[in-house]
Amino acid sequence: MSVAKKETVSLQFYKDEFKSFLVNYSLLDAQKRFTALPADALEKCEEETERHPVVILYDEQPAGFFVLHGWDGVKAYSENQNAMLLRAYSINLPYQGKGIASGSIRLLKQFAKEHFPLVNEIILAVNLSNIMAQNVYKKGGFIDQGKRAMGREGEMFIYHLQLEEF
Repeated sequence: MSVAKKETVSLQFYKDEFKSFLVNYSLLDAQKRFTALPADALEKCEEETERHPVVILYDEQPAGFFVLHGWDGVKAYSENQNAMLLRAYSINLPYQGKGIASGSIRLLKQFAKEHFPLVNEIILAVNLSNIMAQNVYKKGGFIDQGKRAMGREGEMFIYHLQLEEF
């Protein structure tokens, strides 16, 4: 009798050992319109200490990436100085469709509270035309409170995830 193995999703701060994964990262052209490639986002993280790069692992293998950005990122979207901005979120093309995005968003509350105990909210901006991402964020508990902003690809929803309890 064989035992089915369930792959697990986890979050980990970026380490140099993940660099080759970031260089060989691929997204569909339609996805590149809405997010930064990890290698580009990582350059900004090296320049700004308030940007914290996070790698999404799937069964211990790097499968995705995002950045948690402090007040300098948040202030364009909220007055909450205890919030962080989720930005540059993506799943590497070969790993898409496996539930990794939903799993990583579910882990976000616990990860943020563990590593940023003063943070009480995660905020993100998602394009109105990026329906797939909106669905993932909503399933993960993000709420549209009605705020909008303009981005390089047009109007964006501002979503909020409260961290009080998880």
